[in-house]
Amino acid sequence: VQVTVSGGGSVQAGGSLRLSCTASGYTYSDYSMAWFRQVPGKEREGVAGIDNDGITWYADSVKGRFTISQDYAKNTLYLQMNSLKPDDTAMYYCAAGRGWYVEPIPVDFDYWGQGTQVTVSS
Repeated sequence: VQVTVSGGGSVQAGGSLRLSCTASGYTYSDYSMAWFRQVPGKEREGVAGIDNDGITWYADSVKGRFTISQDYAKNTLYLQMNSLKPDDTAMYYCAAGRGWYVEPIPVDFDYWGQGTQVTVSS
């Protein structure tokens, strides 16, 4: 199994970035997908998720600014991040897993990509 993340970088507040996550080695459509983020000293938190019925979930802090989507033909997950804020600065991770009941939590996700740093300056 390989999960590869790309698209992080540094932007000014108000800017946009798009993260991509390409997965291989398992049946992509069998799994729910999610984006998590983590800052030093804090727990990894869910940012957005999409299950294999296309149902999406967003953290309150990103609703209306971030959009999760996926392309089954490319086994690729995306996170479009608009109106970025300094508080969005974190290492972002992509993961495949069993889904969620209330919100995506790391323990329920089996396959993880490497992190990609997103830095938003004021």
